[in-house]
Amino acid sequence: MKEDTELLAVEEARARTLALVQPLPTEWVRWEDALGRTLAEDVRAQRTLPPWDNSAMDGFAVRSADLTGPMPVRLRVGETIYAGQTPREEVRAGACARIMTGAPLPPGADAVVMRERTRLTPEGDAVEILEGVGPGNFVRPRGEDAREGEVLLPRGTPLGIPELGLLLGQGRTSVPVPRRPRVAILSTGDELCPADAPAEGRIVDANAPALSLAVLRAGGVPSVLGIARDTREDVSRHLAAAEGHDLVLTSAGMSVGEHDFVREALAHLGVAQDFWRVAIKPGKPLAVGRKGGTLYCGLPGNPTSSLVTFELFVRPALRRMLGHADVEPPRVPGRLEGELKKAPGLDHYIRVTATWREGELWARPLATQTSGALRSAASATHLLHFPRTSSRLTTGDKVELLLLSWSA
Repeated sequence: MKEDTELLAVEEARARTLALVQPLPTEWVRWEDALGRTLAEDVRAQRTLPPWDNSAMDGFAVRSADLTGPMPVRLRVGETIYAGQTPREEVRAGACARIMTGAPLPPGADAVVMRERTRLTPEGDAVEILEGVGPGNFVRPRGEDAREGEVLLPRGTPLGIPELGLLLGQGRTSVPVPRRPRVAILSTGDELCPADAPAEGRIVDANAPALSLAVLRAGGVPSVLGIARDTREDVSRHLAAAEGHDLVLTSAGMSVGEHDFVREALAHLGVAQDFWRVAIKPGKPLAVGRKGGTLYCGLPGNPTSSLVTFELFVRPALRRMLGHADVEPPRVPGRLEGELKKAPGLDHYIRVTATWREGELWARPLATQTSGALRSAASATHLLHFPRTSSRLTTGDKVELLLLSWSA
């Protein structure tokens, strides 16, 4: 296999990865399973909400024109209207209706005076209005939330709790969304053993379980393929079991060592490699390719490297498959607490703990930044981006922080 030694910039690597994927086919799911997913098509309102002008307060439905003179103004109290009832009487000049929150506004009334701004007579047949109001005061107008036939939520809308509540208010109990990506995960290495069968002289495989959880949190459906030994034949045999998945993740075997066979096995299976090696630390030996409708991502073997590259490249690809328009890792501004040095040329992603202080987010680098140490990944709240063009950052410098999906 011809070796490509050029290092790809992080931004270009992510853009090229995203160019290989698109939203997956649509499925209809119950609203309970739609939370956090995106709409696969425009949804139009089937009904006008609210269906009538209604009161936003407990109080009295009035004609605002009756309240233009000196206060207080005494009005005769007619019917009492509760939510769910239909008004029976028209409010005429000099009169009002007692009304409860959510109840339809009666004919003739154009405003509501909240109960706290009134004084009911002892007999209860009249009320003194203590302040004037204008038309529409404490009135929720018909169609304020939705009007029949209009686009209620456009395609690509992320479905949070308010969005699903809005759809349920329209009587929609199922929702069209891109189906969840099916993701196969393979670890490679003669030194590895599963956690439930530890062996002397072996290392328990933490990559596949950790990546499986990351896939779950990103909205995918993981399937762990096991551990492939360091031969092209065994790697190829395990990868063949990934047929039919939307995404295949491998960890380790991506470098140029004598036992690194993943790229060779992928080529043997007909995967067209798009790029290999990114100008990043941790995570430089990253390979991305495609075969048919399946994206293949060869991640580094060191545990933290695999998680960092998942955050920067795989999670955005999964979000694109799930129909999200905004797929980039979320970033927030902060300031560095401490000092960082490096040679220019690579983008470094530093594990930090960030805390709010005087209205700003201050990021302190963790003592251990080696790519094999999961303990520092467990302690990190953010990744600090140390740009490839920079060589030194000092206390107080403005920095870019990436929110971590793996953080609790």
